Amino acid sequence: MGKLSGKKVAILTENGFEEIELTSPMKALKEAGAVVQIVSPQKQKVRAWDRDHWSIDLKVDVPLDEANVDDYDALLIPGGVINPDRMRVNPDCVDFAQQFLEEQKPVAAICHGPQLLIETGLIRGKNITSFPSIRSDLENAGAHWLDVEVVTDDKITTSRSPKDLEAFNKRIIEEFAESNFANSYVL
Repeated sequence: MGKLSGKKVAILTENGFEEIELTSPMKALKEAGAVVQIVSPQKQKVRAWDRDHWSIDLKVDVPLDEANVDDYDALLIPGGVINPDRMRVNPDCVDFAQQFLEEQKPVAAICHGPQLLIETGLIRGKNITSFPSIRSDLENAGAHWLDVEVVTDDKITTSRSPKDLEAFNKRIIEEFAESNFANSYVL
């Protein structure tokens, strides 16, 4: 029994996620006992970006148009430059993330991932970190940007980049474990 046994986590992503920013947290969450599902507007698979080239394909577990926020305890949004940019202009992705925030379920985003949170309109006044290049975007949305490896504010956990993954993974496991939402999902 891991810290996250009985918890179910959605990873919302599009093509172009930074490979390590999805695979590392996913591995840590699974090792902690969580059931993790990739949710995407893509129907069958999503393709990763690895620094400067396309890399692996991952199976989509649940197409976004079939996903229900009530089925999950927490949400993870990986970064990469392409992935969040595609999601933030997709109303279904924005709505999915917004529902987690409105229901006070834990949300974690790394690197450029917080770009999607901007579109929800629900980060005003929150302490957030990210990759430095989107600092102004977050501040213009009313967030307080901090240059630290990981920040948690009101169930929103954010991190700067792959170099912070160890701290990010540790924190999201703690935050997701403390969530009082449990779907009693059993394999």
